[in-house]
Amino acid sequence: MWNRNQWTHKGWTWSVLALTLGITTVLAGCSSNTDTGSSAAPTNPDYVVVDVYKTHLSKGKLPTPDDAHVQYIAERTGVQYNLQTTSSGGDPVESMNVMIASGDLPDIMRPVGGVEQTLISQNGALALDDLLPKYAPNLWKRIPQEAWDIVRSASPDGKIYYVPKIYMIPERAPMIRQDWLDAVGLEMPTTQEEYVEVLKAFLNEDPNGNGQADEIPTTGREFGTWMDHLFAMYGVAMWEGKPEWDIYDGKLQYAGVTQNMKDAIVFVRDLYEQKLLDNETFLNKGEIWTAKINNNLVGSWYHLPGNLKDRLAAIQTLAPEAVVKGMPIPTVEGYEGYVTQKSVGEPEWMIPKVSEDKAEASLKLLDFFYDPANEDFIRFGIEGVHHEVVDGKKQLLPADDNTPIGLGMLNYNTKETMDVRIEQTFPEDQVQMVKDIFEVATADARRIAGDGLPSSVYQGYPDIQSHKLFQEYLSKIVIGEWPLEKFDEFVERWNSSGGAEVTKRAQEWYEKVQSYQQ
Repeated sequence: MWNRNQWTHKGWTWSVLALTLGITTVLAGCSSNTDTGSSAAPTNPDYVVVDVYKTHLSKGKLPTPDDAHVQYIAERTGVQYNLQTTSSGGDPVESMNVMIASGDLPDIMRPVGGVEQTLISQNGALALDDLLPKYAPNLWKRIPQEAWDIVRSASPDGKIYYVPKIYMIPERAPMIRQDWLDAVGLEMPTTQEEYVEVLKAFLNEDPNGNGQADEIPTTGREFGTWMDHLFAMYGVAMWEGKPEWDIYDGKLQYAGVTQNMKDAIVFVRDLYEQKLLDNETFLNKGEIWTAKINNNLVGSWYHLPGNLKDRLAAIQTLAPEAVVKGMPIPTVEGYEGYVTQKSVGEPEWMIPKVSEDKAEASLKLLDFFYDPANEDFIRFGIEGVHHEVVDGKKQLLPADDNTPIGLGMLNYNTKETMDVRIEQTFPEDQVQMVKDIFEVATADARRIAGDGLPSSVYQGYPDIQSHKLFQEYLSKIVIGEWPLEKFDEFVERWNSSGGAEVTKRAQEWYEKVQSYQQ
């Protein structure tokens, strides 16, 4: 039994057999806002054509029916996949809502933005309880029982309507420039006081060595996002700057209205006042924030270690000896800090009820990616297209706009699969550095109690779901426009505008999840 305790404590148990990541994936789309890509005409009449909608478009072009990757899978499954993608500039959530309204849906899709709950509530999703063991046995076995229980808890009838993402390691981590620490003669900070001293040294001692007073000790993005490390010290559950749900005072609570959050805001406001936190944080759009880090201006930040390759390459054009390390969460007396981890429950694949006649084929296609026998193909794809063989060893080729995109349907990540990805993605001299960052983050990570909370708890309260009220109060308190006392006003407004009802629903959901585990 894969129980919650295996996830909650530092030093997690890696109990699930590793399976490698699928190669690059694609978006899919719909209706007038959709580029349907290649013709769906099968090259073999015995193949069943399955339309696949998948978010996150990578470099490359959509494959045609006679593409080698498409045909390799079709020959082994009898299923020919047809990728579709949202047109350039289109919004995937909007596109999916148009699909739902029109009834023109793909055969299998990756829902985003709570679309899965829309389909479930409208009786538009296909229940998979009986179909998964029959047509996707590898998938069924690899997804732990606890994950299936959380999926069941997200539906009113307790049925499985989607396949969940499984992510057994922390995706995000606090990072710090080790070369800057060396330049100012300080060790890796372990306490909040030491961290503040480091930030002061970054601000005042020219660690980037360009002779200009342009260093930014730490930074965040507009709406107060992507500075989770500053809140993590106080045990605040945050996900890209948005409060999550965890246990406070013995109950499942929205972290945004807790005393922990109030205390963290005091700290963040103090950093801002001393210019230790980028004073443009609440103005930084993503590309500006990224440019500051890439231009050798930022000493400490919070992001995805798996995306560090291009960032480090940019930094090293200005600072060739740059080294990035994972920063342990600095301790604060009276609090248990942690890196927020969400590992199960997020919807990854679902089948619309209108596509029930293709369900068997869709699940066979999906099961191909969960079959250990296909591990090598899933990892490397087609020789000459996705990989080449050098000295007898397969090496992934960089994608370009003319490379046919190979479908990846596996989002099932362990420490082992991430290690493989790092070894394939990063230059040899950076592999251990990135593995070490994940190791540090893993040691500090904690799976929050609200992992898998369904978006249906927010039904009727879109402003609570969007965190807009929290972001308004956070930004104005931190920059000094409002006094700290306004936080109590925020808590009252949040509860009265729907937060109390959402909390009730969230706690009921949590009790339901707990009942499955008994």
